[in-house]
Parts: sequence; C-alpha cells; structure tokens
Amino acid sequence: MPQASANGLQLEYERFGDARDPAVILIMGLGMQLIGWPDEFCQSLADEGFHVVRFDNRDVGLSSYLDHLGTPSLPWNLLKRRMGLTIKAPYSLDDMTADTLALMDALGIDAAHIAGVSMGGMIAQLIAARAPQRVLSLSSIMSTSGAAGLPGPSRAALTALLRRPPRNAYAECNRATMIDWLMRNIAVIRSPGFPTPPELQRARLQRSLSRAIHPAGMRRQLFAVAAAPDRSALLASISVPSLIIHGSHDPLIPPACGRDCAAKIPNARWVEVDGMAHDMAPGVCEHLLSQLPAHFRQAEAARPVGSEAKARQPA
Repeated sequence: MPQASANGLQLEYERFGDARDPAVILIMGLGMQLIGWPDEFCQSLADEGFHVVRFDNRDVGLSSYLDHLGTPSLPWNLLKRRMGLTIKAPYSLDDMTADTLALMDALGIDAAHIAGVSMGGMIAQLIAARAPQRVLSLSSIMSTSGAAGLPGPSRAALTALLRRPPRNAYAECNRATMIDWLMRNIAVIRSPGFPTPPELQRARLQRSLSRAIHPAGMRRQLFAVAAAPDRSALLASISVPSLIIHGSHDPLIPPACGRDCAAKIPNARWVEVDGMAHDMAPGVCEHLLSQLPAHFRQAEAARPVGSEAKARQPA
C-alpha cells in the first residue's frame, strides 16, 4: 500500500472506489491499524458511490513510529490522573488531527465525510470543530466528549485495556499465545448482540500481528487520549451534519458518553444500537452501513449551491 508525507510523518493509507466520488476518511481507534476497518465494509461504501480512504494513525501499523519520544510511566500517570494532576503526553489528539488534515492535503482532498470510532471519533470531532470547511459530515462512533463526570470503563474493560501481555508473547514463535491472550481481552468488549465467529476473530488478529506489532505506539496513543481536555465547548461549535452512533452494551465507553456527544453537538442525530459494544463485528458493520451512506447523502444534499465541486475529488 502507498504512503503519504503528512505533518512530518509517513502515513500508510489505502483507497477504495473512484477518486472522483465524494471522499470518506475513516479514522481508527486506539492501537488499531487501518485494517480495523474491514475490507468488506470499505468496499461496501465504495459500491455506494464513495471514495473511501483508511489509514494507519501515527505510531501504529505501517505509519511512522515515534519511539524517540519515549513512553511515559503508565502507573505513575494513572496515579497523577486520579489526583487531578496534569498528564504530559508525548503528543496530543490535536497532533493526530493535524495528521489527518495533512493526509487529506497530500491526497488532494479538499473536503470529506469524516468518520471515526473510539479514539478516531475524538479526532473526527476535533476536525469537525477546528476545520469545518474540510468536513462534509461528521460520524462519531462509540466515542466521547471527554467531559468530567461521564461514566468510565467498567473494571473488566479497563483491566483488559491496561493488562500487559505474557512475556515474549510478541515473538513469532509465541504467536498462538498472543492470539489467545488477545481473544480473552476482546471477549470483554465484544458485542453480545453481534457475536464475531471465533475463527474470523482469530484470522483478523493473525492478519494484524503479521502486518505490524508496535505496543509502544499504542501506549503513546493512550496517553494522548488520557491527556486530552474536555471537548464539550468544541462540540457545541460544530456546524456540520453530525451522526452519533453508540452501542447499548459498550463497557469501554458507556452509552451515556455517546448521548452526551449527541446532546452537545447542534442538531446531531443520535443512534443507539442495541446489543452493540466496542468492536467492529460483522453485525456492527452492517448496522453502520445501514446508517452511514444515507447520512453522507443527506449532508451532501444540504450543502449550499456551488459547493458540489469540493465534495468531488480530481481523478
């Protein structure tokens, strides 16, 4: 797959569909590679008439790693957070927002439908607030405003997120051990109403581990999320058509967080999916595909006369 020079980094990306169609930028969540957006999901959006771009965020997958920034102590910074002290992250969600906009620049995309899940939803919110002229619509999925007082992860979900893997689990010879460990963690956040067949989940994990392994990057991304300020005021400034989708059974970012986003973004449409948790199970993807194309088209139809050219990209 190709790479683009963006914001001083090399970002790995992949396109689906015709570059002359309206663009959709897909932003993945914490530690997840671009293949976290399943191939069939991206192709389905392309078949609906959209130019789909998925990419590896900084520090994961095949994009630039930032190991020179170091990795702060997780236990010490968790203690600081509990004490109400400031956490200093190696980089911020604003930096990752700049990455996405720079990738759009590199690909010649003036404006796009911006969709993100979890951490990717946080970045999508920032793009919509800070660069509305680049956004045809916002779709924030299983995400949060980061406001104080919102419920946090369940104890089981937080443990799964922070648990360290077995010693040497990332070694090629221990790949089966690593997959078994990941399967146990995923079981905590999987969607009870849309179970992923175990063989498919294992195949997805095998593909991800074979493509790239960079746990230090995930930890730095986690610090970017933990250090991010409350986005409530920014959400209130968003003027683009917005869709908020959340699962009723999400143990990592509870549904109250999604409802909070929908309440704070003017005229946002709220969709709560019963039985959905915090994964991209095939059934979850089907629900997203039942919502996103219509949302994109409605946003395009509502654009002012004369702006259509920006919604379509050069061949």
